[in-house]
Amino acid sequence: MDEQEISDREKAIQDFQAQRLPSSLPIADLIPNEHACSYLDGRTANLPLNLPARLLTLDEFDVVLANGMRRSGVFLYHTACHQCSACEPTRVDIHEFIFRDSFQRVLKRGDRSLQVHVDRPSIDEKRLSLFNLHRTQRGLGESEYEYQFSEYDSFLVDTCCGETVELSYWSDGELIAVSIVDCGRKSLSAVYTYFDPAYSKLSIGTFSILKQIQFALESDRKYVYLGMYVAENRHLNYKARFLPQERFVNGCWVKYF
Repeated sequence: MDEQEISDREKAIQDFQAQRLPSSLPIADLIPNEHACSYLDGRTANLPLNLPARLLTLDEFDVVLANGMRRSGVFLYHTACHQCSACEPTRVDIHEFIFRDSFQRVLKRGDRSLQVHVDRPSIDEKRLSLFNLHRTQRGLGESEYEYQFSEYDSFLVDTCCGETVELSYWSDGELIAVSIVDCGRKSLSAVYTYFDPAYSKLSIGTFSILKQIQFALESDRKYVYLGMYVAENRHLNYKARFLPQERFVNGCWVKYF
């Protein structure tokens, strides 16, 4: 890629970003972020990073989420991939969401077996070990690579969101799953969930989303953002089950039933 192409690409990213976020938001820097796609083999992802100048308020974070952005550590990012639009930010209007019989069964089974604690995100040996176990056994990322304390901290504990919480799931005093959740005034955003694969029979991923929906209902919120839906990725396409839902397609939220 020559210098003109690089310049044109960076300008396109900047123009794209300017259309998405109000100028009043304290967004400091736009950082190009192109790398091998984590979701689809053989593709290149372009996820420009924004570094907020300070912690975002709850209302500001609602705006960020409504514009199709997500958080990773202290950064915000959005998709701007060349010739690919497979990633679709997804959200559920919890007042329209239908707790089907299968979801009710998952909730009842999980509620019988697990205790849920809500606290600030933290890092310790148990959480790090569980995080790496989940990545390894579910084939996420490079199986031989293990996160270190600093990497877990910068990914899940450090935040630009004014309120980030950890939902931890316990069975007989044993930590078996963790969900990191960002909070807006009217929104929750599911950042990342990991769990002990030995408890897969409890459908922890589904159970966690349902508990976040319950949490949002109890706190008078409207949306739960589920992250990216990618139809061709088996780790992400399960989100299509949570209906009705909305997906951010070409700058607009489109409803799916």
